[in-house]
Amino acid sequence: MSYLFVVMTVVLTVAGQLLLKWQVGLVPPPPQAGGALLGYVVSMFFRPWVIVGLAAAFLASACWIVAVSRFELSRIYPFMALNFVVVGLLAVPLFGEPMTRWKLVGLLFVFVGLIATSRG
Repeated sequence: MSYLFVVMTVVLTVAGQLLLKWQVGLVPPPPQAGGALLGYVVSMFFRPWVIVGLAAAFLASACWIVAVSRFELSRIYPFMALNFVVVGLLAVPLFGEPMTRWKLVGLLFVFVGLIATSRG
């Protein structure tokens, strides 16, 4: 049951990142920096799905607090690498991002590293 909090941390983190990417893709930032960029960022905080994405990140943090209270950090922290793998894979169908050979190799290295470090 305790591993559920680790899984929920990953799921909620991934969901939050994907929601934020989806929303910023709908409203591209202004080309100039400064006040316009700051206004853009502030306006994003009022978009309902951005709020949901930030709430997911907050809930992921709450799950992580429970997880680290029940496990050795060195045992569960490698699972946070799953965020890179899952987001990297889901960005292809959801946002049309390319999956290059090098990205795939990198994701495989991350996954193999996760397996190796979780056994130690």
